[in-house]
Amino acid sequence: MGVVNVTPDSFSDGGLWFDPGDAIARGLALLDEGADLVDVGGESTRPGAERVPLDEELRRVVPVVRELTRAGALVSVDTMRVEVARAAVDAGAAVVNDVSGGLADPAMAAFAAAAGVPVVVMHWRGHSRRMQDKDLTAYDDVVAEVRAELVERMDRVVAAGVDPDAVILDPGLGFSKTAEHNWSLLAHLDALVSLHRPLLVAASRKAFLGRLLADDQGLRAPRGRDDATAAVTALAAAAGAWGVRVHEVPASRDAVRVAAAWQAAR
Repeated sequence: MGVVNVTPDSFSDGGLWFDPGDAIARGLALLDEGADLVDVGGESTRPGAERVPLDEELRRVVPVVRELTRAGALVSVDTMRVEVARAAVDAGAAVVNDVSGGLADPAMAAFAAAAGVPVVVMHWRGHSRRMQDKDLTAYDDVVAEVRAELVERMDRVVAAGVDPDAVILDPGLGFSKTAEHNWSLLAHLDALVSLHRPLLVAASRKAFLGRLLADDQGLRAPRGRDDATAAVTALAAAAGAWGVRVHEVPASRDAVRVAAAWQAAR
């Protein structure tokens, strides 16, 4: 899953693809590089980010989705608002990627059910402006609790009519989680794979990688984290993940191939 952030403030590439024409070109480039799915979002979910108005999110997202699907791309829309999901699906989006797992907008699950589209249900405990607050990052056993909360979210969207086979799960790395929580979840992906639903891992360029790679100059900058992202991709693929959400496709695509060959030779 290649990322197209049509935003001025995303943590890694905010502003690079804010112009619709640039965003469309970026999506097509990701497709040419081997992305199976292009994920288009118009609202940053970095820690501390404020929500954008609905009209602005629609303005950012819908033209990009429309043009990418016309060009033959399989597109997912990264949104927490049912109005944006509906407009994007009408424009050709084939998947709804809701980082709130249906909690931010209670109408999202019913819409996905009626539209018959797959939906990514991510582990989430609160909006970006406070998602790293201590009360939201408190876990006794992060793996067990994330698993249990994902099961609860999955059951909720299925109860709203979504086909269980259309649910994709995402552990929500970095969302109400410390670096240590992220590493624990990655080291125990088997606990989530055991839910027998496609598992999406979105580690690309995130701060916990920058912290791992830090030197005396401080955290490694986001664009310097792509090699580490590819390493996570290889390990996630070997652990049974269905997909990875990444900013740069070629290295992660190669990593998936390596992991598949490794597994096949066992």
